[in-house]
Amino acid sequence: MKRREDSELGIPGEIKARPVRKPGPIVAAIVVLIFALMLVHGIVTNPNFDWPTVWMYLFNENVLSGIGWTLKLTLYSMVIATVLAIILAVMRKSSNPVLRWVSWFFIWFFRGTPVYTQLIFWGLFAVLIPRLAVGVPFGPEFWSIDTKSLVTASVAAILGLGLNEAAYLSEIVRAGIEAVDDGQTEAAEALGMRRPLIMRRIILPQAMRIIVPPTGNETIGMLKTTSLVSAVPFNLELQFATNAVASRIYKPIPLLLVASIWYLVITTILMILQAQLEKHFGKGFDKSSPSRKGKAAAIDAPIAESATDPAGINKVTMGGLNA
Repeated sequence: MKRREDSELGIPGEIKARPVRKPGPIVAAIVVLIFALMLVHGIVTNPNFDWPTVWMYLFNENVLSGIGWTLKLTLYSMVIATVLAIILAVMRKSSNPVLRWVSWFFIWFFRGTPVYTQLIFWGLFAVLIPRLAVGVPFGPEFWSIDTKSLVTASVAAILGLGLNEAAYLSEIVRAGIEAVDDGQTEAAEALGMRRPLIMRRIILPQAMRIIVPPTGNETIGMLKTTSLVSAVPFNLELQFATNAVASRIYKPIPLLLVASIWYLVITTILMILQAQLEKHFGKGFDKSSPSRKGKAAAIDAPIAESATDPAGINKVTMGGLNA
């Protein structure tokens, strides 16, 4: 039976209340809009921003090349960081104390030192260790290579960014794993599943709902952290490319705007991808999902409604079920 509206109840002297008017939010919105328009007008009309120069160098060849290298550094670093983060998080949960302490030391060291300092060390890695060799410990060497030819500037930048990010990302992964109820693991073990398979098929898929949002933030942060790889030194990413053009034409402000525009464009795309991933891994948990809508409809359904049929038999509808 359908729910009867209040207006159909026929209550004597029923009061039809009107919502209280709240002018405060409207006034605040108008004030904020005025200030926003003033800010936009000032930015557009200020000649010091030199917008013609901005549009001239927005699609400059060096700038586009810098965007490509920035995306490469971000992608490769996050892949390394993600793989290491999962390994470190599993090690932190291990029953082996050696693995736990190694994981803890890695996280402690790379979180405790600035990423700029780490990048400088990676840039000096060939000076610290001129040659890498494989052989018997404290014995003869079977194979060796010059460190300069192996750890180039791009490799040093990717390693520096990836290892630093892995320390932060591992704590995010660990928090996501610990958020999954222990009963999931116990049920899987009762079915005879091994722990690696449980982690891969049961725990991680459920933990992704918690891992994805902060990981998206870390990816966006990594995109902007690539501007520090000049410490390696690596001089092909976006910030260095725009700085080089600005030094050549003696106009730093327009080129800073060029870099800012491209960073904003890439960040917007990453935020859209993050939202799609959150939607995918949040199936079954999102309030707008079909299952949630079904539960909400059941909750909002009338608890009990009674009516009498022509035969005089009472029918009661409770929570959508006839009794």
